[in-house]
Amino acid sequence: SAGVGIHEARAKMAAEHAQGRAWSEKNNYIGYTSYGTIKTLRDYAPVFADLFKILDAHALNYATLLDMDLAGKALVLQDSWINVLGQYGGHASHLHALSSLSGTVYISVPQGASGIQFEDPRMAMMMHAPPRLPTARQDRRGIVPIVPARGTVLLWESWLRHGVEENLVKEPRISISFNYDVVERPADT
Repeated sequence: SAGVGIHEARAKMAAEHAQGRAWSEKNNYIGYTSYGTIKTLRDYAPVFADLFKILDAHALNYATLLDMDLAGKALVLQDSWINVLGQYGGHASHLHALSSLSGTVYISVPQGASGIQFEDPRMAMMMHAPPRLPTARQDRRGIVPIVPARGTVLLWESWLRHGVEENLVKEPRISISFNYDVVERPADT
């Protein structure tokens, strides 16, 4: 039932959120995004708050797996946004500055929809490195494509460049992206 609530909230947001539609049009985003116009979805609808309770735990577990030293600080959601990527839409390679961890949860991924690609940060220094075999392990490739399914949660360190390939299917690819950062704990905790 959480999925239905998210779809309803997303549809309402896309219909009523003029700032997001204007941002999408101004930035040639094919589809709709609330990026840069709503600080955090958690404040927009209760269903998003429920989702981020789960994602907060995932982010903290991931930071632990990465052996991050939070030094008594808190890992806090800084921003989040919904992406409805239409046919022929994509997202150029980028990173998420001023964040520690970034991620995406996939709400709807139609058959054949575009994936996400992660780039090896050493690529600029591989001036004379030979290409990798098609059978090379993912950790040895310059670009690692991932085709997510509905419900997939991907987390990565925010310095990791990534982009979204062109979506060639007619149905929209819907995801929620987010950033966490390490901040001082409030004095009362």
